[in-house]
Amino acid sequence: MSITKYEVFIKVVEQGSLTKASDLLGLTQSGVSHAINSLETEIGFSLLLRGRSGIKLTANGEKLLKPIREMLNWNEQIKQIVTSINGLEAGTIRIGTFTSVSVHWLPGILKQYLNEYPNIEIKLIEGDYEEIENWISNGEIDCGFITIPAQGQFEVIPLKKDRMLAILPLDHPLSQLPYLPFSQIEKEPFIIPSEGSDYDVRRILNIASIKPNIKFSSDDDYAIIAMVENGLGISILPELVLQGRDHNVCLLELEDHSFRSLGIAIHSMKDASPAARRFVNCVQQWLVSWEK
Repeated sequence: MSITKYEVFIKVVEQGSLTKASDLLGLTQSGVSHAINSLETEIGFSLLLRGRSGIKLTANGEKLLKPIREMLNWNEQIKQIVTSINGLEAGTIRIGTFTSVSVHWLPGILKQYLNEYPNIEIKLIEGDYEEIENWISNGEIDCGFITIPAQGQFEVIPLKKDRMLAILPLDHPLSQLPYLPFSQIEKEPFIIPSEGSDYDVRRILNIASIKPNIKFSSDDDYAIIAMVENGLGISILPELVLQGRDHNVCLLELEDHSFRSLGIAIHSMKDASPAARRFVNCVQQWLVSWEK
């Protein structure tokens, strides 16, 4: 069987559309349809259901999805090893990331990485913590930035302890305190990150047995900051989110000096592609110089 057919199949599943997949692959829609039909004929059963709402996997297609992704990942590793042996640096890596890392870390990391390995293609996929861990589990990405402890079973390389800070309106009566006492949090309207987009705030509240008076929930850190600026409540966010911008908010340490632990997760450094291993190493090296 041609591995191209599997690549077409995965792209169709990811896009949920023959048309979108054909545009990304540089093929005609009929070419994509022919590849899928040919693959289904070879294996003896249907993989996709085609309807007005788009493309969906059949039950058998669901069973084959993860093994096919794993096969394509191994094929990518083989290509990278061969090119490395031939004295070339080539390949593709897919990286899961979230907003604060994308804004403050990745530009510098990618500049350093591509200076050394200019022929490697990098695909960035942004999501929340839960999505990134699922993508690693499913083989959709090679590695991803996460917070520790991870919910899944991965090889995790710790990177940095990032302080968690309370944010309050500038004119808030508590803004003059040296830190925010936990006892005050329940007395204030609270703006909390959405489920899945953040484990850290909920972890802090649970450990301190705090039941906040939640008024708003958002998966956008900067929307939360804007709501605090406008006096709609207080919140807790990582220091990395708050860096590099002029926010009209007061930042206070928490009573227990809480922090989140940032890391990069990968299924296995031993089994990772050469490009992915080099990327993880580059992240570690860049952070050493960034923190100086």
